[in-house]
Amino acid sequence: MAKPSCLCLSLCFLVLLNSCAARRQGSPQQQQEGECQIQRLNAQEPQRRIQAEAGFTEFWDYNDDQFQCAGVAAFRTIIEPKGLLLPAYRNAPTLVYIVQGRGITGVLVPGCPETFQSSQQSQEGERRGESQRFRDQHQKIRHFREGDIIALPAGVAHWGYNDGDRDVIAITIADTGNNQNQLDNNPRNFFLAGNPPEGERQQRELYGRRRGEQQNAGNVFSGFDTEVLAEAFGVDRETARKLQGEDDKRGHIIRVDRDLQVLRPSTSREEQEKQERGREYGQRYNGMEETICSARLIENINDPSRADIFNPRAGRLTTVNALNLPVLSYLRLSAERGFLYRNAMKAPVWNINAHSVLYATRGEAQVQIVDQRGEAVFNDRLREGQIVVVPQNFVVEKQAGDEGFEWVGFKTHEHAMFSTLAGRTSVIRAMPVDVLANAYGISQEEARRLKMDRDEAVLLEPRSRSQRRAAA
Repeated sequence: MAKPSCLCLSLCFLVLLNSCAARRQGSPQQQQEGECQIQRLNAQEPQRRIQAEAGFTEFWDYNDDQFQCAGVAAFRTIIEPKGLLLPAYRNAPTLVYIVQGRGITGVLVPGCPETFQSSQQSQEGERRGESQRFRDQHQKIRHFREGDIIALPAGVAHWGYNDGDRDVIAITIADTGNNQNQLDNNPRNFFLAGNPPEGERQQRELYGRRRGEQQNAGNVFSGFDTEVLAEAFGVDRETARKLQGEDDKRGHIIRVDRDLQVLRPSTSREEQEKQERGREYGQRYNGMEETICSARLIENINDPSRADIFNPRAGRLTTVNALNLPVLSYLRLSAERGFLYRNAMKAPVWNINAHSVLYATRGEAQVQIVDQRGEAVFNDRLREGQIVVVPQNFVVEKQAGDEGFEWVGFKTHEHAMFSTLAGRTSVIRAMPVDVLANAYGISQEEARRLKMDRDEAVLLEPRSRSQRRAAA
């Protein structure tokens, strides 16, 4: 009787080992393209733009060495009021940060029921005897607002709509180096509607394709025979032809003439904030009560009251990972939101188990990044709207300018960890004084000051020159 139990335990152990080993193991081509032979990093701005009827998308050059090193692609989408981002899916898991605006989104998980139903309309129809009356029903609608992180699994279709009165600005990172992407490292959008890239030139801009690659313009229906689509959907040829979107010149973001009519509960801002406070205080989710159909995909990291690290004279840092958004354990991604006050500093740190993609949302900072050779591969200002990639284990330091600095960081691990070089939780603080004295050839007193002078944890308040001289 013990043999089946032992066999079952062994199989479970093997599955666990395989799943851990496969976290970011792509194809040999992916591994080769993702080699981090970084000599110099640069603050990057978008290189291409695709204009649409109700907005546009800007693309960073994912062929750049730093994006290839991290195995990610970055783009920024602006959706005007009443703009609808057409349904699409990607070949890689994705994190979206809402820099500005609000709206609604649908994430269309395969096999999940249509839980949003017009029940009131059904009851009225039954009273009137209208048994054939159409009643709409669809999958869950989710609201998003400024400061939200939206998690989108690979291959899962989604759409977005701006129901606010100002532009939605969203910064998106697609983790093409993730094991969920079984293709190459090229980011691919599979549109389900419209005819997004207009012409061969825009097609190259949209996909950032390399010479010799072939990509088809339009949506996924455009490659099928019209008769096949008509038969599959049970519609006439004209409707099937419109699915293919060949004559649609509106692009990938279209304008809705009137407000988008979808089924959604009327949740006030006060109720939403109350629910968030409830999750924060004693109602933590551990993921066991979630199914894939009801999983939370959105978490706000902009609220000061939810900061994980706070220094009233330096700033705050908020993290979202698999502990507070369980779906990230499936995507194997995480993010952080950082605020530095005027001239404050984030202590030099290195990411232990992840690459980090830094996007500046406001202000500017002097950023230094140092590699394993002790050489500064980046020593420059990072300004609003720019991106720089911090490879795993490279040491990075940020110091805000006179207007402060805000950023969002995307990390390629669901439990990303970092280690600091200065401050109360640093490796320097963890070492004995005599080790420091001998390692750096300094006196015991100098080693003591090196170890104990900074009592802040991660975010360091600015010090004047006179304070530094007094400390010395």
